Amino acid sequence: MKAATAGAVGLAIAPARAAVELPPEVLYNGIRLPRRWPPPLQSLSRVPATPPYLLSPPAVIPIDVGRQLFVDDFLIQATTLTRRFHAATYHPESPLLSPLTAWEKFDSTADRTGQRSNPAAMPFSDGVFYDPHDRLFKMWYMGGYTGSTCLVLSEDGISWRRPAFDVKPGTNIVLTGTYRDSNTIWLDHEDPAPGERFKMAVWYDRYLLLYASPDGIHWQPRGKSGPTGDRTTFFYNAFRRKWVFSLRDEIDGIGRLRRYWEHDRFFEGVNWRAGEPSLWTSADSADPQRDDYRIAPQLYNLDAVSYESVLLGLFSIWRGEPRDREKVNEVCVGFSRDGFHWSRPDRAPFIPVSEHVGDWNWANVQSAGGCCLVVGDELYFYVSGRSGVPGTDLPGISRTGLATIRRDGFASMDLASPESAPVRQDARLGRGTLLTRPVRFTGACLFVNADLGGGELRASVEDEQGQPLPNLALADCVPAHGNSTALHVRWKDDAALARVTGRPVRVRLQITHGRLYAFWIAPSSAGASRGFVAAGGPGFSGPRDTAGRVPA
Repeated sequence: MKAATAGAVGLAIAPARAAVELPPEVLYNGIRLPRRWPPPLQSLSRVPATPPYLLSPPAVIPIDVGRQLFVDDFLIQATTLTRRFHAATYHPESPLLSPLTAWEKFDSTADRTGQRSNPAAMPFSDGVFYDPHDRLFKMWYMGGYTGSTCLVLSEDGISWRRPAFDVKPGTNIVLTGTYRDSNTIWLDHEDPAPGERFKMAVWYDRYLLLYASPDGIHWQPRGKSGPTGDRTTFFYNAFRRKWVFSLRDEIDGIGRLRRYWEHDRFFEGVNWRAGEPSLWTSADSADPQRDDYRIAPQLYNLDAVSYESVLLGLFSIWRGEPRDREKVNEVCVGFSRDGFHWSRPDRAPFIPVSEHVGDWNWANVQSAGGCCLVVGDELYFYVSGRSGVPGTDLPGISRTGLATIRRDGFASMDLASPESAPVRQDARLGRGTLLTRPVRFTGACLFVNADLGGGELRASVEDEQGQPLPNLALADCVPAHGNSTALHVRWKDDAALARVTGRPVRVRLQITHGRLYAFWIAPSSAGASRGFVAAGGPGFSGPRDTAGRVPA
């Protein structure tokens, strides 16, 4: 975790085999992947790049999967609203988990060398999921610096308890016996084999050690991966049903970066060779330097998860590593609609470090596997935080915190937001209007996530020439009011929307005040989005929102 030589294993030395030529794959959102996949990148640039699907979006965009977020211009034909990005806020109870037990306070390196101990109870990345079978929040984490993997449980995601398991009797340890660094655990809802419901990959000695478990407690070894660096993680791309490994590497001129490897089956497709995984992504010139360090940022880690209609990426951005403060990492966000190319329009920290010496998260903040959970009207992001030891580069005490944000709340389209830049402005639309590109759906009910303040929202559905369809004009819409993450928008003819399913249309949303976060067409008035709910949450029985409005 401290030595650069432990992380960079020379993956770039051997030439990569050519990317596989496949029949064109059309995604859930109409994006057509190239025949050579993953894209065979020859190098990475520090110049920010725009994803190809934003330069040339599909002629008609299917929107049956998930809430449609306004994090980029993929869905927007024109608008007189402005986009504003929002950061998460630390929960007042943070940190929620601190090292208390003997095994969490044990630091094998410090014990061997006689140095200061660095107690730890933090996900790195490990995993935080809601298990609908047990109706419990479950968090796997590093117990003791580079020590064991432990499991805590919670009914509400705030208060956590340490059960005594039988793996190491009298403790909540579920895996021990090897030096561990980065680790990822995933709750797999779709694997038919009960013994593989939970999957784990632990970095050890330049490889990932793979494990399977029926309950997240008792783990069986299942082999190891090809060579990789020490902060390597993985995630499941539910849109394409692919296991994706986010491989750490390092290249001169770029520094820490990510390589990409995907496979249909978790345990059977991980024997890559050095140099074979494709170059993927890195920090670039748009990532701001700290004024006090003046060091070009690097990409320390990338965790990701399928959330509603986008792949959500949590980018741990390394800001520098001075001698008097443990390396500073902060969590930033990115979004992908094809699973490979990333849009990162907002480079401000989504979950920052504290600049107050002595705080639990002064030195370092990084994401957890699974990324976030849907809890009522909020998203929960669990993070590791290191307090550091001022005047040294030691991690100090490592704890677990929680940051939250409104559901879908990464970006909003606002009316008259002076601090935001206009997006695809078109004055002919009229004030407070957003017009989508041509879309296609099979649902019957329009929903929006919006905070309208004292204003109102109206919607119309139009043909590709801009003419309102019968009974779906703005004048036919019943004005919607209020602040809700699932606001049902109706027309006087309640069945009118269902009559235009399957045909290309444009949706026009018009507000007199406030902001829009997302829209979607649900099958019924329950409001189910049919999108993916990241690491789950209370009220969801699986990986997708099939229930609709869920109480907190």
